[in-house]
Amino acid sequence: MDQRCLIALGANMPIGDKLPQVVLRDVLSRIGNIVGPVSACSRFYRTPCFPPGAGPDYVNAAAQVESALAPGELLDRLHRIEAAFGRERTERWGARTLDLDLLGIGDLVLPDRETQAAWMRLGPDEQREKAPDRLILPHPRLQDRAFVLVPLADIAPGWRHPVLGRSVSQMCADLPERDRAAVIPIA
Repeated sequence: MDQRCLIALGANMPIGDKLPQVVLRDVLSRIGNIVGPVSACSRFYRTPCFPPGAGPDYVNAAAQVESALAPGELLDRLHRIEAAFGRERTERWGARTLDLDLLGIGDLVLPDRETQAAWMRLGPDEQREKAPDRLILPHPRLQDRAFVLVPLADIAPGWRHPVLGRSVSQMCADLPERDRAAVIPIA
């Protein structure tokens, strides 16, 4: 049975002469062919590089995909798409040609609420140093990131975080105004 899967898309490095927004358009087609039909896509946004100083500004978006894939297989396919678009995992939070993050699948919590809570509590320094060795859903930091929530609010404002119990709109409103204001739609 198909489930609603939420995916964050981002890029801040061109591929050849293709600018990041062109790359993201191409990626949406690839996602539709490999993961499942893209049922909604946000506008594209220019966002400050995260973390600051790690490269040029990003282009970010969010997509909703209908897929019957198991969570691990879905993530594996997203990683294969990243690799096909030149993604190299050499530096945590470094500049990249493509970043695809699986944000959530319906109300699924993986691997369990305790692990989810532990990753949500990590401080900024630990986040920079540690990477999960397994899929954690929902993405443990989506509630903290305007570059994720602002695009996600375009397509899934009512989706509720299954651990926090807050909607995308509520989580977005909880962010500092300066963070939300820095996420600028691309005309």
